[in-house]
Amino acid sequence: MNKSKDPGFKAKRSIWNYRQAINAAPGVVFPLLCPVREAEWLDGWKYEMIYSKSSLAEEGCIFSTPGGGEEDTVWVISRHDKENHLIEFTRFTPDSRICVLKVAVTPKGETTSNVDISYTYTGITANGNAWIDNFTEDNFLDAVKFWERSMNHFLETGEKYQTR
Repeated sequence: MNKSKDPGFKAKRSIWNYRQAINAAPGVVFPLLCPVREAEWLDGWKYEMIYSKSSLAEEGCIFSTPGGGEEDTVWVISRHDKENHLIEFTRFTPDSRICVLKVAVTPKGETTSNVDISYTYTGITANGNAWIDNFTEDNFLDAVKFWERSMNHFLETGEKYQTR
């Protein structure tokens, strides 16, 4: 981005957090936080793998997702800690925003997990700031609750949850 195009540009930032309750132990949940595995359980998930040594989630893995009217978003797995069940994605949507998505999976009991999710969006252009201005709590909650229902449904039935 060339800030000289708009010397008055000031980036906006929004942070969203949510705790999901997932009906499986962290060792079962964590491997599903992968672009490849996500296609097994999240209806509508589409991605293109750009780089991965293992073909699955790993630190340094790069993939993209369709932009829904924007350019494709490029994702980098910037942290992948299997032992502690922590994963961090850094997402770049051209001419718009960067998002850091952090997910921590912790035991809630023997067969359940808390999945703490944090999204930090930063506008890198006026388009990104407008996106942040228009992204509501309802938008966020719809997405994370759909993800929660979908994962729990998949873990219970082995099939995708298809009603959104």
